[in-house]
Amino acid sequence: VRIWEIPEGGLKRNMTEAVLELYGHSRRVGLVEWHPTTNNILFSAGYDYKVLIWNLDIGEPVKMIDCHTDVILCMSFNTDGSLLATTCKDKKLRVVEPRSGRVLQEASCKNHRVNRVVFLGSTKRLLTTGVSRWNTRQIALWDQEDLSMPLIEEEIDGLSGLLFPFYDADTHMLYLAGKHRGRAAGASLCCYFFASSAGVMPKHGLDVSACEVFRFYKLVTLKGLIEPISMIVPRRSETYQEDIYPMTPGTEPALTPDEWLSGVNRDPILMSLKEGYKRTSKIVFKAPVKEKRSVVVNGIDLLENVPPRTENELLRMFFRQQDEIRRLKDELSQKDIRLRQLQLELKNLRNSPKNN
Repeated sequence: VRIWEIPEGGLKRNMTEAVLELYGHSRRVGLVEWHPTTNNILFSAGYDYKVLIWNLDIGEPVKMIDCHTDVILCMSFNTDGSLLATTCKDKKLRVVEPRSGRVLQEASCKNHRVNRVVFLGSTKRLLTTGVSRWNTRQIALWDQEDLSMPLIEEEIDGLSGLLFPFYDADTHMLYLAGKHRGRAAGASLCCYFFASSAGVMPKHGLDVSACEVFRFYKLVTLKGLIEPISMIVPRRSETYQEDIYPMTPGTEPALTPDEWLSGVNRDPILMSLKEGYKRTSKIVFKAPVKEKRSVVVNGIDLLENVPPRTENELLRMFFRQQDEIRRLKDELSQKDIRLRQLQLELKNLRNSPKNN
């Protein structure tokens, strides 16, 4: 995992050196997520089926979540970051207490194969996107405290490709981004569009004078472009619209890493968009000096004794072990011969007339 610091005013040249490199996963990293309320706490999920919790103040992993049996597909936090929801290639949806790694709820999704998950604000609801038993794309609504079965399942279409959910807790709007071209369908609580990949602008970066409530950045791979897509409430009034711009989570962290790791939970610090976003102070990140060495979490060295995950890795490990066994046998045989020679020399020395 690499940490990059974007300079003031944005990128003006290519960046080649990260301010911090984090070593801990034995296989490639697939997901990274910042904790929503705590400063310098980062979550990463790798193809070693582990989720590592990093404290960037010290540049080391401080916790490990090791409850998954396959590749982790998605991670999502609730509002205060006290719960983590994950979807996994083992067809399970989990709600995890991140500091202890304890699984609070688990669902085996056979009829609805989950791909992505998102917490729906403070409603204690989860929404997942996935595929039905008939290979149609669908969404499902869950109670975070009871994952025995979904509350609602809704089919979207019969196209292939993933659906990526984005939830705006301020306006209670759900947005779905699909990976296939086709017609766009709308609903009262769902806005649906197609893109190869998409990101979103934080709330404090929106144009409130134009009543912009959400902004996507759609990647157009064929043209090498990034296209902004704005969701705008059509209002003629030029005054600030209090009803569509409630107090929203700001950029100031509510907790320090030590506070959160000790068990403290706190809601995000809210800000108003009425006066526009003003950066009060520049937070300077000082990367700790790190050396490549062993990484021990929960008494386990994450970079040593990595178990094989595939049949090819198992075969390679088997042949390496066979070569090592043969080498050790040859070495043992040579030592045995040398020991017998020394025993014979000692016996001859004792029976020598000079010694008598």
